[in-house]
Parts: sequence; C-alpha cells; structure tokens
Amino acid sequence: MRTRVLAGIVASVCWLAVSAATFEADSKRGATLFRDQMCTNCHSVRGEGANAAPDLGRRLDRNYTPAGITSLMWNHAPAMWAAMEKQKLALPQLSESQAADLFAYFYASHYFEKPGEAQRGKALFTSKHCSECHALTSVAGSIAPPVTEWKALTDPVILVQRMWDHAPQMVQAMKTRGIEWPELTAQDLTDLLVYLQNLPQTRGAKLEFELPPPTGGDELFHTKGCANCHTDQRAFEALIGDSTLTDIAAALWNHAPVMEKSPANAPKPIAAAEMRKILSYVWARQFFSTRGDDARGKKVFESNKCAVCHNDPSTGAPALGRMEGPFSAVRMVSVLWKHGPAMQESMKSKHIPWPRLSPSDMANLVAYLNTR
Repeated sequence: MRTRVLAGIVASVCWLAVSAATFEADSKRGATLFRDQMCTNCHSVRGEGANAAPDLGRRLDRNYTPAGITSLMWNHAPAMWAAMEKQKLALPQLSESQAADLFAYFYASHYFEKPGEAQRGKALFTSKHCSECHALTSVAGSIAPPVTEWKALTDPVILVQRMWDHAPQMVQAMKTRGIEWPELTAQDLTDLLVYLQNLPQTRGAKLEFELPPPTGGDELFHTKGCANCHTDQRAFEALIGDSTLTDIAAALWNHAPVMEKSPANAPKPIAAAEMRKILSYVWARQFFSTRGDDARGKKVFESNKCAVCHNDPSTGAPALGRMEGPFSAVRMVSVLWKHGPAMQESMKSKHIPWPRLSPSDMANLVAYLNTR
C-alpha cells in the first residue's frame, strides 16, 4: 500500500539559484505550463491527462533530481518529438525559467509518492509507544493531541515543524513515563503516515505541499541557530540531497535527544510559517545545485561524439569553448527543447546515434561544460 499523492498543490514557490543565474520557480505555474504546452496529450500527472505515456506524478524511483529529470527528458526526447509530430503539435520552446517551473512541478507532485505499508505502520504506532500518549480520535481521549487533530498528516512542512518544535516536550514526557526515545527510520515514518492517513477518520483529508518564496529564510536559518552547526560538510545542501520532507522529519526526530542534552544547541521554537521559509531557502540551495565530476563529464562528452558537431563550424553547433555558461540541468532542458530536433538531424546525417545519458552522466556533463 502506498501513501496518497498530493491531491492539490496550493503554491510551491522557491527562488532557485543555479550558479550565477537565479530563477523564481513556481510549481503552480509549472502545472499551467504543462497543460498549455499540450504535454497532457500524452502524459498525465496524478491521473490527470492522457495515458499514452507514463504518469509523471507516480514514479517510484529516486531520480527526481534536476540531473535525473533532465536525463529522462533527454533520453525520451526523440520519441516525444516523433509523437508530437504525429499529432501535429508544435514543439515547445522552453526558457530556462520555464524549465525550472516544470522541475518544481514534477518534484512537488510526488512528495508523498514513496512506498509505505499500512499494516507495518499500525504495528509501529504501538511498538514505538505513540499510542501511549496519542489516541486515534478525540472520543477515545488522549494525553497528547489525538491523531485526527494532526495537521502534520496532510502537510509535510507541518510534519517537519512538529518534529522540531514539540520534540523537547516529547523528550520530557517520555522521560517522565520511563519510555526510551524510539528512533524512527524514514521508512518507519512513511509507514506510520500511510497507516494514519488511511484511517476512516482521516482518509478523506486533502494532502497539500505549500512553500512560499524563501524571503527571510536565510535570516531565520541564522537566527534560529541552524547555521551554528550546519556549515561546511554538515551544510544542508550536502546532507539532504534528494531527501523528501518525511526523510528530514525522521532525521529531526532522531536528533532531538542529542540537541536536548546540549543547552548551547537547544532548539529554538520555529513557527510553521517560519519553517516554510527555512525549508524553501534550503530547498532552493540544494535542489538546483547539480554536483558532478568534470573529468568523468569529459569522457561522457567524448564517448558520445559531441565534439564531432561542436568542433565543426559547418554544422552550426557552437564550439565548446564558445558556449556561454553557467550550465545547469535547467539550461540543458531549455537547450534540448530549443535545439534538440536540429541536433538530432545533424547527428543522423553523421550516423551518430542519439546518446542515452544516466542521471550521473548528465550531472558530470554539466560539471565538465562549466569548466570550458
């Protein structure tokens, strides 16, 4: 059994820094673009659209990084162009900011799309001692708020905020009751959410993921003490990578007793609105920063015979050293849709097959292009 996907995205808005470029990426705007560019003629997202191609909101792999999304688009581009030509649809000319909107839309569309098991979650609710304080409904009575009152079930940002803001109280409550702090893996928390989201009293609730522009997120990151620990190798953009908000919530839960033992690092209260800004700020810093190996990227460039065109002025392809940077996964998608069909025709004339690139290939290629 799986967690339910987002039933609605109110607005997921982030300022996304890509090297020297800055994008205001909005998942709601990305959803509109997805429809306006006729992508729904073949694809659907969470069941909305056609079924000729995969539902982009129901993928269960963890390759929804910028490099992962870009490699998927790159590998399937020839088939998509052929399908659009057959339907007499004009090829979209995506700008970099529009590509960023699509990335935000795809990413936000399956924050809840991770496999989970309700039966296991039910067992964890008892074995992890949740049921000793939290009743399922208010009728049953609760020492702590009952599950039916948890806003965290429908909003992953609230889940993260609760794990942070109420952890000190929970640490003390468990000490009083003689309960050892139970550690939760990200899978444990996912299973718990699957169970609790599918109770008769909660299964009709609308799941939402809302992030505002991260204005003020940087300041909060420092004033709330996050920057005291999370620098250099422990910086969030290096730690959370492709983590979902459920992964982050589990990490905060497990870290609570450690922070409670250190008065200097005692957690400061963070309101839900503040947590949204902090998470938006952190997400913007890590999600669009493609990390790759430029030496391996050079091999990708050479093995796929990119230089055959990019070192030949007669093809019209820009010479490698004259390509204007900075490069990013977002820019690679924009270039793909603007120039891809011409690239494909040029490659066909030279009997060069269209290259298939893995997410790591794409990340490494971007790193290499940024060294030129």
